[in-house]
Amino acid sequence: MKKLALHWKILIGMALGVLFGVLLSFIEGGDTFIGNYIKPFGTIFINLLKLIAVPLILASLVKGVSDLKDISKLSEMGGRTIVTYLITTLTAVTIGLILVNVIQPGKSISVDTRQELVEAYSSDTKAKQEAAAKQQEAGPLQALIDVVPSNIFLAASNNRNMLQVIFFALFFGIGMILLPVKKVKPVKKFFDSFNDIILKLIDLIMFAAPYGVFALLAALVVEAPSLELFQALALYAITLLLGLAIMILVYMLIVRLFTKKKISFFIKGIAPAQLLAFSTSSSAATLPVTMECVEENLGVDKEVASFVLPIGATINMDGTSVYQGVAAVFIAQAFGLDLSLSAQLGIVFTATLASIGTAAVPSAGIVMLVIVLAQAGIPEAGLALIFAIDRPLDMCRTIVNVTGDAAVSMIVGKSIGKLKD
Repeated sequence: MKKLALHWKILIGMALGVLFGVLLSFIEGGDTFIGNYIKPFGTIFINLLKLIAVPLILASLVKGVSDLKDISKLSEMGGRTIVTYLITTLTAVTIGLILVNVIQPGKSISVDTRQELVEAYSSDTKAKQEAAAKQQEAGPLQALIDVVPSNIFLAASNNRNMLQVIFFALFFGIGMILLPVKKVKPVKKFFDSFNDIILKLIDLIMFAAPYGVFALLAALVVEAPSLELFQALALYAITLLLGLAIMILVYMLIVRLFTKKKISFFIKGIAPAQLLAFSTSSSAATLPVTMECVEENLGVDKEVASFVLPIGATINMDGTSVYQGVAAVFIAQAFGLDLSLSAQLGIVFTATLASIGTAAVPSAGIVMLVIVLAQAGIPEAGLALIFAIDRPLDMCRTIVNVTGDAAVSMIVGKSIGKLKD
């Protein structure tokens, strides 16, 4: 077991977790046993990853920005990063809309199945609607206001405030660049050491990764909805998975085109992060492993990785973008609504902005989906239609999010000469 690579250990843990969950689902009290004695270890593993997320972003961004030594380099790297992320996000939403209009999965859902789902998940739907309503009540520039924290300690106390932590880290790093080297040298040494310590903690946490994903997958199997619900929504799931697969292909092509690296090199290098992303459904929780893969396996300079990846984990949600396009039109189709071209273009724009504002935590995209539905005039109660299979699909969406972050980091690294040949 010691000689196996991390991604193989994680894969074995996932397979054994699924098998264990299936076996115990046929035993009386098996689901209770997993819930009481297995699932907590998965929760502990995710908590450890979340614990390290804010310190990692703070340390890596401050170190990354201060290492630039020149404000013009920050401007150059930042501009290329944001533009590339926006292009891939728009591409993702467009792919989702094209597929859902061609396949039309919503037309296959029966009235009886729809009613059953609405009744079963109405309470969850209401909670998500209330969360989204709070965001809709805010002004048009509220998203901009939310980026700037009034208290960095409060911002760092909640992983959902990742953008605020990033803002502070960038602001702090810029301040270090603008001061003479002698004045910031002690602070620079502190953050260099702090970053090394965080990376060592990540190594320690990753020893537990195979066992953590075993617990997570076992719990997911026994908690999954009935088979009938999966069958009723199979076409929707296939449409979304096809969109996500196409987006992965897009990343492979742009990596090959812009960096000249082999596709097999890219996929093999990012595989451990992809598998962990699938297990945790969280780009933020996977960030430590993504950074390690991008730097050590893909050859991206630490200066680029520590800047591009934390930002990507917060604003680059291409998997979520595909999902919002597919889910919105699917729900409309299920309710017998025909969306106009202008309405679907509105979905592209809203989903792009929503994906940027989506927290990098499990199932956060479904809250933002309410806003997308409201913008397009689609019944928000239709959220209940997709709750049944949202969790496993969220796991797949996170793979795309993480892969996109890695691809963009390679492109940016290549564009400024910070990618190993």
